[in-house]
Amino acid sequence: MKTLLRVYKLAKPYYKYIAVSSVALLLITGINLVTPGIMQNLIKLLETGGNANEMMGKVIYLATALVTAYILQSLFKYFYSYYGHKSAWTFVSDIRCRVYDHLQTMPVSFYTDKQTGRLMSRIIQDTSKLESMMSHSVPDLISSGLTFIGVAVILFLNNWKLALLTCIPLPFLVVGIPILKRIREQHREAQKKIANLNALLQDNIQGIREIQIFNREEAESARVKRSSEKHAFAVLKAFWYSSAFYPLISFFMSVGNVIVLFFGGFLAIKFDMTISDVTGFFMYLSMFYAPISSFARILEDLQRGIVGGERIFEILDTEPEIKDKKNAIDIPIGEGLLEFKNVSFGYRKDIPVLKNISFVAEPKKMYAIVGATGVGKTTLASLIPRFYDPSGGEILLNGYNIKDITLKSLRNNISMVLQDVFLFHGTIKDNIVFGNPNATEEQIINAAKTACIYDFIKGLPEGFNTMVGERGMKLSGGQKQRISIARSVLCKSSVLILDEATSAVDTETETYIKQAIKKIAGSRTMLIIAHRLSTVKAADEIIVLNEGKVAETGTHTELYKKGGIYKKLVDLQDIKD
Repeated sequence: MKTLLRVYKLAKPYYKYIAVSSVALLLITGINLVTPGIMQNLIKLLETGGNANEMMGKVIYLATALVTAYILQSLFKYFYSYYGHKSAWTFVSDIRCRVYDHLQTMPVSFYTDKQTGRLMSRIIQDTSKLESMMSHSVPDLISSGLTFIGVAVILFLNNWKLALLTCIPLPFLVVGIPILKRIREQHREAQKKIANLNALLQDNIQGIREIQIFNREEAESARVKRSSEKHAFAVLKAFWYSSAFYPLISFFMSVGNVIVLFFGGFLAIKFDMTISDVTGFFMYLSMFYAPISSFARILEDLQRGIVGGERIFEILDTEPEIKDKKNAIDIPIGEGLLEFKNVSFGYRKDIPVLKNISFVAEPKKMYAIVGATGVGKTTLASLIPRFYDPSGGEILLNGYNIKDITLKSLRNNISMVLQDVFLFHGTIKDNIVFGNPNATEEQIINAAKTACIYDFIKGLPEGFNTMVGERGMKLSGGQKQRISIARSVLCKSSVLILDEATSAVDTETETYIKQAIKKIAGSRTMLIIAHRLSTVKAADEIIVLNEGKVAETGTHTELYKKGGIYKKLVDLQDIKD
């Protein structure tokens, strides 16, 4: 009930649609209770006899009433169905957006142990279960409950003794409650299995080239088959319990029919009941047991929706570790003064990655962060836009502690070119303007020229409108890097971070990227994370990290003459000139 109530609380904006559907459902239920009575009156009329003309007039009246009831019933079914589905699907659309928006607030650390396919399953499949619950399960549960109560009243008014006999099977239905619990457990398990299958399929589709190059088709096909079979087994197990439950319900209802048949026939023979009363009682009896049969199906569907709701709320209830402080302030795009003051950080508390890092990056100058693999260069860069928060010390941007600034205004001041470039499925232009959708054509061209990618783009048949494919698959690594640089240049931020921008490119592309860096230099504060030291020789200051600490600082020439860690790195790459 807690999950169900929470779902309907979130559905408050759609109450007007739910109200129309609910009123229509009540009217349908009322008509369903009336129509057997019309048929019963017709049988009673034929049973008692009388003047033919008078009887014919009554038959016409009853037929007209029945037709009117069916017309109204059809009309109300339209309102119930359409507005029920409208409220449910608009709500599902809204909740999907809520879940997605919440996921956007989660820090990078949240995604380190999450598979995209599983998260997509929460957004798409678990939310779709709520539609069935809102448009079918809950309304049907209400309708069945009202029908059960209404028919029970009519049966007791017709013949209370026979009505009591119809209730004999009801206590035996309690034996089905444990089965209902198992059905819910199995549906929860089935939804976990389909999430696993989604995750596996997404990984394999994205890694299709690796699968093919290493001849892993058969092995991966077997993995998909096993995952699919596990989901099918979980679903079938739920249906196994359902298949046991429904016949059980049906049997007890059949026993009730036998009891009424026997005692109803006995009363009719003794003339304690008329044929029309017995017939009417049987017509209402089918309506009395039908809701009980429906309860099992409805509760099963309802449990699917509740399980979906629980999995959705599990996401929505996860508080982001990194978020705006209560009194966080917006700051404009400033000059780009960046300060690290005794900053420490570790992904685990017992394993520090950065230890008491301190340095100042002055506005519009170029700074390089270098060091051996694993010393924390990328980690340091990730702290600036608050992908993670330091465990000690503070980072200042333009004199403000970045924790005191809203995330939006902080990230407006920062643009990044990552080592693993991500391009969205769309055109080259779409990807360049991603951070500045209102950029003019001239600004886009200038950004492309600054990134040394303009000539390549103009050489394509469709130019800036060339589709890049999913994750930029139609482009080389170097082309993607330069498009990423153009995207960051267009943002006009005060700080530009390039994280290993030349680590996986050829010599020609590296030359292009170095030219791009040279063009950008002096326009904003630049922080270059580099493994290839040829990229950073022109930096105003080079910061050398070793074992999570700042080991050396200075220019290329100063550090090389010093003969320390930096000199060893340079000598290994043979780039001292």
